[in-house]
Amino acid sequence: MFDKFFPDDYMESTYVIPFEDLYKEGYKGVIFDIDNTLVPHGAPADERAKELFRRLQNIGFSSCLISNNQEARVKMFNEEIGTNYIFNAHKPSRKNYRKAMEIMGTDCSNTVFVGDQLFTDVYGAKRTGMRNILVKPIHPKEEIQIVLKRYLEKIVLHFYKKSRK
Repeated sequence: MFDKFFPDDYMESTYVIPFEDLYKEGYKGVIFDIDNTLVPHGAPADERAKELFRRLQNIGFSSCLISNNQEARVKMFNEEIGTNYIFNAHKPSRKNYRKAMEIMGTDCSNTVFVGDQLFTDVYGAKRTGMRNILVKPIHPKEEIQIVLKRYLEKIVLHFYKKSRK
């Protein structure tokens, strides 16, 4: 019943994902959510995020940010990252996942999505047909609508973890 929301992988953090291994498996593009995936909600790019994008570029990955935030937020984060981005993405709509792949020159078979929310990030990636990685939120401070969704996510994650045993 909940499996349409189950992530392909669930990791502690974006920063522990073995991107080198994914590249060796044939993945060429990575799409990221920003808030609580790469930095705390509303924060600018920190050194860890900047280093991640340098690392991805050195590996050979194309990247794109897709966010439901307005352009000012996404642009501010991206100032020192300098990657592709899509703002006001309306996740979980498939449209901007596809647009991100078009920008990167990739497709569902060689693109992975990384995000911290099941009902927007992961569900949208699954609906689009791409591999997805759910990461634990970086920081507990979140907007009220996200806090409410987190309660429902706990239920889904309970069944996800149970299905993995």
